[in-house]
Amino acid sequence: MNKWLQFLPTVSHAQKRPGRAPSLNEGANDYSEKEGSQSNSSKIDEQTTNSASERTAEAIPVTPRPRRKRVIVAMTGATGAILGIRLLEQLRQLDVETHLVMSKWAEATITYETDFKIPQVRALATKAYSSQDVSAPISSGSFRIDGMFVVPCSMKTLSSIASGYGDDLISRACDVTLKERRRLIVVARETPLTGIHLENMLRVTNNGGIIFPPVPAFYIRPSSVDDLVNQSVGRMLDLIGIDAGNFERWDGFRKPTHSKHM
Repeated sequence: MNKWLQFLPTVSHAQKRPGRAPSLNEGANDYSEKEGSQSNSSKIDEQTTNSASERTAEAIPVTPRPRRKRVIVAMTGATGAILGIRLLEQLRQLDVETHLVMSKWAEATITYETDFKIPQVRALATKAYSSQDVSAPISSGSFRIDGMFVVPCSMKTLSSIASGYGDDLISRACDVTLKERRRLIVVARETPLTGIHLENMLRVTNNGGIIFPPVPAFYIRPSSVDDLVNQSVGRMLDLIGIDAGNFERWDGFRKPTHSKHM
């Protein structure tokens, strides 16, 4: 009989037979494969979720919070202190954030030309600084503003701006405003003008500043100095996109209905 056994098919122990229970090793291998499959599936789901979250975050634009308009007002020792004071009053009424710097001679001129006390002028601004405090926020370009006014501007301050000589907070803030390509309005108060004055004005203009001599507009037929001051301040505000709405604008020649002056 043994010679016939050699022709029978041999069955390996590794092959499974119908009805035979799997060995412990085989069961462990099956569980390991299932666990690995579930783990891979979880990782794929997590990656898909993260990718979807990233796409959602990219799809939703981040809208910056709106802020009030913010301007710097610098006052120097030139005559015309009322122009700076009226500008501060107008900006306060229009809910514009103001940062005020006054030189020591500006304070002297305010006291001489007006009835305002220095603390009253400071109180018109949102924040006031010493002209010697070059560490103030407005001395940095990272402090965002919508414009800066030097009103009134002396020829000394004009010279500092033109040469980039930032020896105090006023000239430093002007220099920063120019380098950041922001609006700088220089209300120059002097007459007559020398070639040096004119060259300094040209230099400031070529570097992005605006020279604004407070020339009175007689076409409004002013009845008081206040009318002229309001018109000049209103035109200054036009330069940073603010309509004060409190002065008469040119609307062509009109026949006067009555004479203000006899």
